[in-house]
This record gives sequence, structure tokens and C-alpha cells, in this order.
Amino acid sequence: MRRQHGGVDGGPRVSPKNVLGREHTGSVAKPDWTGSGTACGEPISVGHGKILSPSLLALRMTRNWRGAKRTMRLLLALLGCSLVFMVQGFYSASDDVVELNPSNFNREVLQSDSLWLIEFYAPWCGHCQSLTADWKKTATALKGIVKVGAVDADQHNSLGGQYSVRGFPTIKIFGANKNKPDDYQGGRNSQAIVDGALNALHTLVKDRMSGRSGGSDYSRQSGGGGGSKKDVVELTDDNFDRLVLNSGEVWLVEFFAPWCGHCKSLEPEWAAAASAVKEQTKDKVHLGAVDATVHQGLASRYGIRGFPTIKIFKKGEEPEDYQGGRTRGDIIAGALDLFSDNAAPPELLEILNADVLKKTCDDYQLCVIAVLPHILDTGAAGRNGYLEVMMKMAEKYKKKMWGWLWTEAGVQMELEASLGIGGFGYPAMAAINARKMKFALLKGSFSETGIHEFLRDLSVGRGSTATVGGGALPNINSVEAWDGKDGELPVEDDYDLSDVDLDDNFGKDEL
Repeated sequence: MRRQHGGVDGGPRVSPKNVLGREHTGSVAKPDWTGSGTACGEPISVGHGKILSPSLLALRMTRNWRGAKRTMRLLLALLGCSLVFMVQGFYSASDDVVELNPSNFNREVLQSDSLWLIEFYAPWCGHCQSLTADWKKTATALKGIVKVGAVDADQHNSLGGQYSVRGFPTIKIFGANKNKPDDYQGGRNSQAIVDGALNALHTLVKDRMSGRSGGSDYSRQSGGGGGSKKDVVELTDDNFDRLVLNSGEVWLVEFFAPWCGHCKSLEPEWAAAASAVKEQTKDKVHLGAVDATVHQGLASRYGIRGFPTIKIFKKGEEPEDYQGGRTRGDIIAGALDLFSDNAAPPELLEILNADVLKKTCDDYQLCVIAVLPHILDTGAAGRNGYLEVMMKMAEKYKKKMWGWLWTEAGVQMELEASLGIGGFGYPAMAAINARKMKFALLKGSFSETGIHEFLRDLSVGRGSTATVGGGALPNINSVEAWDGKDGELPVEDDYDLSDVDLDDNFGKDEL
């Protein structure tokens, strides 16, 4: 008897439409996957961000309804395990790494007297995945000595924005001043990280012994606000024009009503943001508050219809509504963006004396120093070209609040020696962290691309660093400022050779 074409068991053929409830299109929709490895014992391979598992291939090929159902159940189980894996992230309760988020960050970190080492990471970041094992090892080694935490900044981007995280992984050290953590710029293995943490702990203890440590700038109120109300400027009908409109600076102003529940919820966030913004912008961006039930003239002038209302005031412009989030991280990020947009480019100063170097390096987290070729080697045009590159980089990174300096090769020899400059030729560049007396050297080209890559790596804690020679800023020669002109060769004196006795024996050897 001729066998009927049909299913695997000889039964009626089951079309893809009968199995899946729709016509087969040649592919099955697959969820995105950004990791790789093994989930629940099933190998997973990655191709263009999609799952390609043996189970999925079986689902495509089978014509048996029971087999398809079994395959579907297996696939769903795999997906469930995969989703659990992705949600759990890199760290679990069994690790010594404390998982931090907006709901516990203030309590665990800002109100703590402990030194904290915190990694800001993103689950999709390959470098973050590589760091995980070393970070766990670091946490175990420092247990009971230094707190080690981690923030999924991809999920909790408000925390990343609050602390100016621009790349992953970023490691920050929260010491005495929790409002202004230090960037960790050392190696990314457990030994280097532990050494960096212990050095920071040593500095913290030393500062406390000398009485220089004032603790966190955040007030530790029972409400957990994490900020100081004194940094929020109280604005009234009498002082508004003088402080806000005539200041020439950027203001974020909250119009509130004391009875408003949303205003009460915003108050600690506003206070915390005010403290951080004041610190990070060096008091160039201000946060204020107007009780609109008392100062009704101001509320009427700016068309306030609900509470809280936040408006942005910039010099010479009409006020605009603030459209960002209402957490401290969102407010800080918005304020820093306003500061960056409206701030003048940082000054690029020539190192004329010791005061210029000391003030710049002491006032800023980093001071970027260029050593340019001698004026006779480049002329004014060549030097101005180098200075223009530096100004473009200063503008690009102005939100970082770094200092920018330059000097001529051979003028400040002790400075060059302390930074190991010279081995790569001129122009050369170094970035100094004066608080740690650490520096990093530009190894690439002195160009917009080369300098950008160098500074970008510094921003996210990558790149090698070394201790400034002698452990302190070197002696600096006092010099005259460059006049902007081409250099001139020194004039040589003319010698009168008429009286020189050149006898007949000139050029002969005598014994």
C-alpha cells in the first residue's frame, strides 16, 4: 500500500498555521539578548543580538503538534531563566558587594561615616563584565574595612547623572566629602583596586587626625534628605530681581505652596540638589524657592497655576519651564547641562610663576598641562595652532571643571622632570591630580582626536598613572608672558679680527 504523506507518525500533516495559529513566514520572532553563556543548562549562542538555541531550531523544523508544544515549553523556560539572569545583574546577596539604588543610596552611602568604593556599571558593557570577578574579590578582601558597592547605572541613570558618570565602568571613592567623590584612576585588577582603597582610607584617617575632615556636606536629617536647606536660596518679592534677574547667572526656581504634598516630597530632593550643584558649579548655578502663597506678585508675574512649578532663569532670556525629572539626580544633571551650555570656556593660562600652577591645580580636580615646542621651532602661527587645539578641548570638557595650562619647552625644567616629559618629544601633555599627586601622560598625538581619547579615558578611570616626581608640585621659574610674536635668534657680537696675529706657522703641528 502506498504510504500517505503526512506527519512524523504517519498521521495527517500539521501545517505551521495549525501549530502556531498563523501562516509560517520562515522565521520566528526572537527576544533581544545582549549576553552570552549558559542559561539553565542550555547553551546560548549570540548572533546579532538574537537568541539562536537548539530548541528554537527544533520549533522551526517540527511538524508534530505534541513535539511543538514540548519545544515551546522548553523555549519559554529558557527565556524565563534568561530574563531572571538579566534582571539579577552581576551581583547577588551572597556576594560582599552591596547593590545600591536610589532608594538605599542616601541611607547606605551618604549618611555613612565609612569609606565607600562604588562601581557604576551597565549590564551590556563588556569591560564591566570583565571587572565583575575582580570587584567581588575586592569586596571580600576589604570586608569590614572599606565598603564596596555597585550601581546599575543603566537602570538607575539618575544616580549616574548625579555623579557625572559618562562611561562604564566608572569607579568612585566616597570619602569624607560624600558630596564630591574622587574618581578612581588606578588599575582594574583586584590588587590595584585594594591598594587604591587603602591609600584613600589612609588619607581619610590622616585628615581626621589633623582635624581637616568635616564629614559629608550633606546634612543627616531624620528625613533622609541628604542636602542642606541653607543652600536653597529663599526668594521673595523684595530680593527676586536683585538676586535672580540682575545676577547674570543661571537659576532654577521652585514655586511652592506649604500645603502641597508634592512640594513636601520635592523638598529634600531640592535641598540635596542645591548642595551638589553649588559644589560642582562653584556657585555659578543656583537653586531657589518662592513661597507662592506669600509672594503672590511673583507667582502672578510668571503665571504659576500649580505646585510645585520649576522655572529656569538665564541672563537676557525669557524664563522657561523646567521639563526634567524631580529626583535629585535628575535636577543635578539638568543644572549641570545648563551650566555647561552657558559657561564661558575655561581660561588657558601660561605658567608664569608658581602661583599660577598652584592655584590652578589646587582649585580644580585635574589640571591639564601642555609643554609646547620652543617658539623658534614653530613660530607664532605654529604655537597658536597648538593653543587653538587646547582651547577646543577646554570647551569640549568644560563641564568637567578642569584647569588648563601651558608652558614652553625648556622653561620649566623641574616641572618637565617631575612629569617625565621629554621622552615623547614636544608638544607634550600631562594631567595632574594635585590632591593625590598623580599624573597621566598623553601617549598619542597632540591633536583634537589624540587629546580627546586621552581625556576621555581619564574621565572614565582608564589609562596608566604615576606619582608626581618628589611627591609635590615642583619649583617654578618666574618668566615673562609670551608676546604673541615669532621668536628671534639672538644677535651675535661681531669680532674685529684685524689684530689677530696669523703667522706662517698657522695650521702646522709642533712638538
